Parts: sequence; C-alpha cells; structure tokens
Amino acid sequence: MDYLYEKISYLKGMAEGLNIEEDSKEGKLLLHIVDVLDDFADALEDIYEEQNEIGEYLDFIDEDLTEVEEDIYGEYEVEEDENLE
Repeated sequence: MDYLYEKISYLKGMAEGLNIEEDSKEGKLLLHIVDVLDDFADALEDIYEEQNEIGEYLDFIDEDLTEVEEDIYGEYEVEEDENLE
C-alpha cells in the first residue's frame, strides 16, 4: 500500500510545484482530486487490514473445525476400516 501513498505524495508535490492557484476552478478541482485519491488510499488500506484480520480468523475457525472433525469422524473412520476386514 505504500506505493499508493508514494504516488499520491508525488502528485501533491507536482501540484505544489506547478504553483496551482487554489482559488481558480481548475486549481480547486485538481487539489480536490488529489485529496480524494488520498482518501481512496486510506480506504483501501483499511479494507486490506480488515481482510487480513478476517483471513486470520478463518484460519482459526478452520483449525477448530479440523479438530472437531477429527474428534467426531476420526472414530467413525476407524470403525469403518474394521468392518472392511
């Protein structure tokens, strides 16, 4: 996600370097676009963090489910194997 912030910072620097008049229509538009891009980057970072948290949570659930399956079906599989002989 850092690359987005780097690119946005670059755009902010370019806007400042161009000496854009903040009072002009074009200047307001351009500066607001850069601000919105910064907001998008923040939102994407939040989504990325939440997705990682959900992924970790699902991993824990999967581990717990595996233990439950082994407790319940592990014995069943052993009994099934004995009947085959």
